[in-house]
Amino acid sequence: MSHVDDAALDILLRKARSHNGWQDKPVAEEKLGQLYELMRCGPTSANSSPARILFATSQAAKQRLRPALSEGNLAKTMAAPVTAIIGYDTRFYDLLPKLFPHKDARSWFVGDPAKIEVTAFRNGTLQGAYFIIAARAVGLDCGPMSGFDNAKVDAEFFPDGRVKSNFLCNLGYGDPSALFEPHPRLSFEEACEII
Repeated sequence: MSHVDDAALDILLRKARSHNGWQDKPVAEEKLGQLYELMRCGPTSANSSPARILFATSQAAKQRLRPALSEGNLAKTMAAPVTAIIGYDTRFYDLLPKLFPHKDARSWFVGDPAKIEVTAFRNGTLQGAYFIIAARAVGLDCGPMSGFDNAKVDAEFFPDGRVKSNFLCNLGYGDPSALFEPHPRLSFEEACEII
């Protein structure tokens, strides 16, 4: 398999930053579709694909989100052209006959709430990471964050309880003047071991 060039690596990870400020420039719905088309290609266990994404693009949607936001995330979220609520479907296994048709994978989960939760959360989180990479790949800047009340978000946007929120990700075209200095990362030796 070939690999991507240095310019792509810079866009996706090495020079990419978490943005806190946003240009007053809308994000086209087509761009959100491109993002999803890339994101959905990332691997999940048994192709479970539990991530569910709600794109808040209107001021009305942002106002519904406002009461759940921490004070530190309020202004930047209200200013972002899009805020994605990255959630996970706790009934993902109902779609396994379509997504993993060569096995009876649905039966692996029915009646096992602990297995359902860990699988949905783990794979939904993986898909959330793919979401960030895909957004950068299609030319969007990201501001992923915690710092919100999950229960309030779930009650407002997912009231039937099937989908649970994981994290939020502001999207748009970042304002470079609002970036913080890059923080250090752990070295290979600090974080990894080969045995």
